[in-house]
Amino acid sequence: MTTQTTPPVFPRWLGLAGLLPQLAAVAVVFGGDASLHFSAIALGYAYAALILSFLGGLWWGVAASADRSPEWLWVAAVVPSLLALGSALPWAVGAPWPGPSLILLGLALIGALGVDLLLARRGLVPLWWMSLRLPLSLGLGGLTLLLALG
Repeated sequence: MTTQTTPPVFPRWLGLAGLLPQLAAVAVVFGGDASLHFSAIALGYAYAALILSFLGGLWWGVAASADRSPEWLWVAAVVPSLLALGSALPWAVGAPWPGPSLILLGLALIGALGVDLLLARRGLVPLWWMSLRLPLSLGLGGLTLLLALG
């Protein structure tokens, strides 16, 4: 494991680029063409659900690569996908959507920092992990919550 405390350039820029789809959705919802409003919110919802599931897969990979991964990490790794799927339930049954679902996803994305912090404290991720994860989770979670207001 590296002693580098700042994220490497490539993952840092790719991570920040990962905020662009949600930024675009927010821009359309709050300043764009009204005919694209619902589409932008729906795509923002889908992107947040996708990235939340991605985080779970990332944690699964961390668990699989560790010699002695904690059992809670395997459970934590499947929770994001279950939350993402569950957030689609209102849409599937005709209940109010996507506002409540966007709130759930936004809070889950921010809450994911708790797992990341535990991984960092246990030395299961590089030293630079939290300096990358913090702005990405707060950024995407915050943008997703902002979409819920749209």
